[in-house]
Amino acid sequence: MASDKKGESFLPGIEFQANHGYSSLVLAKGDALTESNNNAFNRREFIHGALAGAAFAALPVAAFPADNPDLPSVLSQIPKMHDENVKRLQNWIALPSIAAENRNYPQGPDYMAQLARDAGFANVEIVPTSGKPGVFGTLDAGAATTVGIYFMYDVKQFDPSEWSSPPLEGRIVEREGLGRTCVGRGAVNQKGPETAFLGALHAFKTAGKKLPVNLALVCEGEEEIGSTHFPEVVLQPKVTAALKKCMGVFIPEAGQDADGGIQISLGAKGVVELELVSSGERWGRGPKHDVHSSLEAQVDSPTWHLVQALNTLIDSDGHTPAVAGFFDKVKPLTPAQIKMIQDAAAHRSEAIVKKQLGVEHWVHDTNWLDSLVLLESKPTINIEGLVAGYTGPGGKTVLPHRAVAKIDMRLVPDMTAAGTLALLKEHLAKHGFGDIEVNMTGGYDPTQTSRIRSSSRRKLRLTASWVSIPCCGLDLLVPGRDTSSLPNRSIFPLDILEWDTGPARMLRMSTI
Repeated sequence: MASDKKGESFLPGIEFQANHGYSSLVLAKGDALTESNNNAFNRREFIHGALAGAAFAALPVAAFPADNPDLPSVLSQIPKMHDENVKRLQNWIALPSIAAENRNYPQGPDYMAQLARDAGFANVEIVPTSGKPGVFGTLDAGAATTVGIYFMYDVKQFDPSEWSSPPLEGRIVEREGLGRTCVGRGAVNQKGPETAFLGALHAFKTAGKKLPVNLALVCEGEEEIGSTHFPEVVLQPKVTAALKKCMGVFIPEAGQDADGGIQISLGAKGVVELELVSSGERWGRGPKHDVHSSLEAQVDSPTWHLVQALNTLIDSDGHTPAVAGFFDKVKPLTPAQIKMIQDAAAHRSEAIVKKQLGVEHWVHDTNWLDSLVLLESKPTINIEGLVAGYTGPGGKTVLPHRAVAKIDMRLVPDMTAAGTLALLKEHLAKHGFGDIEVNMTGGYDPTQTSRIRSSSRRKLRLTASWVSIPCCGLDLLVPGRDTSSLPNRSIFPLDILEWDTGPARMLRMSTI
């Protein structure tokens, strides 16, 4: 999940608004709410605080009915713990674990493990891998049902110059239409929603009440580089045994519309992240080290070579992937999925989404509904960044010997990360760019499920585009798959999580 250049903002309070990568929670204490321009507050003004929402949403509906005598006692703790929860988030923001920079390891997993212990998890341990370690723990409430919980403790890189306040400070700032919010790297993705979940567990603990479900917590520190070694965590015997008992895996996530819309994603797109590297050494043309730009008249440019290669990846519309076979395995949306998207289009505000994203037109000037269909169903090839030569202030007359493009490809069922990577390599070779290095840095396959059936192991019933959770009085929009990417079937293999046919179920639920 990318972040807005003005920074991520989140706070475990009550009202929540989100951009694509820029989100804010309004600070609230007790029943005192910051004024908001939102006219859909009634959808979120449930039980004094959304801090408990993440935990409740993950529970089987029958496990914690609205008239449960423990409920008021647990909820009454939340206003009292407000400052403590805010401070927990700020302290965590101040310790960024960034896998791509090898930053704050082992401090990051050690801190995650302590957060888990403090929230009530037992037998918490650091799980070593060939890369960054994971964290595992369990919370035994003596319940009949167990829910898997997925956390990531790593965050994306950041450039402080692009932020409106220091990215590691977790500063409380005023946001127009929102009130007081916390801004910091990881505040949205994912420390904010994870802090909210931990805060809910602290509320149970402080109230002296047991959760209505057992929990199995699995954390990783490489989500932002494609969860490269997370399978090693999941396949540890202790972790595997715990996951086999789970009814599903829940992922706290902060992706809510500015009008208060709450969504459940039934799966997610897959992703391949990679670098394309053009160099004089590998190409056999152009310089093997940077030279003066005046030599462009007689020396080939590896940078232009990369630009030409990139241009072959898309059609003349500048958008549609042109790699041969790219769409061959794309599974068309079913009528039921299209109906979900139609319902989502009817209930979500196009104007609000455009304002949040800072766009005026959808691709090809499509309408709102068609743009959502594309978002859910279309695989893509995106340029994340381009790096070559001098990029500092002013100019520098250099002909670079090396150029790099950072690429991500989003995948839909039934594409695979390995198959799509192979298609890209074949395409480059066919078009005369076989010298360009293709270095995959991470990725995994897409996943989806059509519904979650009601059974002894699955109490939350999703059979249409909307679902109600009685304990919270919430209506949740079910638009289909999450259009970003998250660890899925390839990380939680089907032979571990033996549910219905099809990919393993993981709810990425925005209720915080």
